[in-house]
Amino acid sequence: MDIVLGLQWGDEGKGKFIDLISENYDITARFNGGSNAGHSIQRNGKRITLKMIPSGIFMKTVQNVIGTGTVLDPVSFKKEILNLQVFDETIQPEKNIIISRKAHLVLPTHRFLDIFMEESPDYTTIGTTKNGIAQAYSNKILRQNLRVGDLFSSDFQTRVVPILRRDYKMLTDGGMVLPSFEEMSSEFFEAVDFLKRFNCTETEIYLNTALNEGKNILAEGSQAAMLDIDHGTYPYVTSSSTTAAGACSGLGISPKKMGEIYGIAKAYCTRVGNGMFPTELFDELGEEIRIKGNEFGSNTGRPRRIGWLDLPALQYAVMINGVTQLVLTKADVLSGLKSVAICTHYELEDGKIEKISAVLPDNAKPVLKWMEGWNADFSNMKNSSELPQELQDFLTFLEAELGIPVAYLSIGPGREQILKLSSK
Repeated sequence: MDIVLGLQWGDEGKGKFIDLISENYDITARFNGGSNAGHSIQRNGKRITLKMIPSGIFMKTVQNVIGTGTVLDPVSFKKEILNLQVFDETIQPEKNIIISRKAHLVLPTHRFLDIFMEESPDYTTIGTTKNGIAQAYSNKILRQNLRVGDLFSSDFQTRVVPILRRDYKMLTDGGMVLPSFEEMSSEFFEAVDFLKRFNCTETEIYLNTALNEGKNILAEGSQAAMLDIDHGTYPYVTSSSTTAAGACSGLGISPKKMGEIYGIAKAYCTRVGNGMFPTELFDELGEEIRIKGNEFGSNTGRPRRIGWLDLPALQYAVMINGVTQLVLTKADVLSGLKSVAICTHYELEDGKIEKISAVLPDNAKPVLKWMEGWNADFSNMKNSSELPQELQDFLTFLEAELGIPVAYLSIGPGREQILKLSSK
């Protein structure tokens, strides 16, 4: 099993890379998160954002698994499937999407609870997508939630309605204005009936059987390493395990069966929501990069925060994930700049230096290494030998600092605009 995951704070371009290499696999499997993810893919001049559906969906011979470590919102899933079929009417999702019976459900009240907590002064506000993901995971840990397999039980409705009524009462008592209970529950149960059309099974058995038969699996992570619930910049993180280890637990596959671990990173950094971001740019250059790189949330449309590449954080992410190959994206966005910067380490107030870290005190000062910028027309570039020397120097520096090869370089938004570096 090979793994693709983000190494920063998300939005690194995982979907495009998975779309490119998924033709080499029999199965793509999503192992964490929910509809708070947003993998944007551009095909045939059109763009679509996938939330729950694995990015291998466009390969007709690839099976796509939504694994046990995910949380599934039936209402959002139905909308995503219908949107996918409008985007590409040749896709038959009911034939090549398999859903874990053990994946937990995101209930309609979870989304409103998320909104309530984000807007209440009584809770820490971190800037979530307000899709109810944390509430689903919280209830999973509390052992108070329902799973996909429960949809097929004869008593599902009598089990879920009291939960919905309890949450609904708590929200309305708290002053929140909601749609009618009947409207909300009707939409949910219609989506549940739609979801039951799909193959829901014990995906751990399916995936391990496939591996034993010699089939190739690509595990797909959502969000990114620096948003991991344990190892990220807590509390400004997501609610699931986003690391390579999370792929094993989220899919039920032994770590002994891991192969290549592809880590995706931008040539600069972005993040959405709140949280530490020491290399953040607040000037016109940051806005220029945001516009040129179309750095707006694929799921929410929120403008992303922009900053220089954070090498200590990237080294940390490479370490905890055991990354074997780096995929660098958005190098074309920095084209035309006279110089570009990389944060090589941090200086702390007491004079100490941090060279590898995920969480730093507020007074940590990023130390920047400036490198000569590059200027090139990437639109028709087909070979790594055409890369400007300044960009090659940038890549060589990263390889030396990270100890892994930059194996792929994305130079544009299209799936065909990813170069496999010939020297790797």
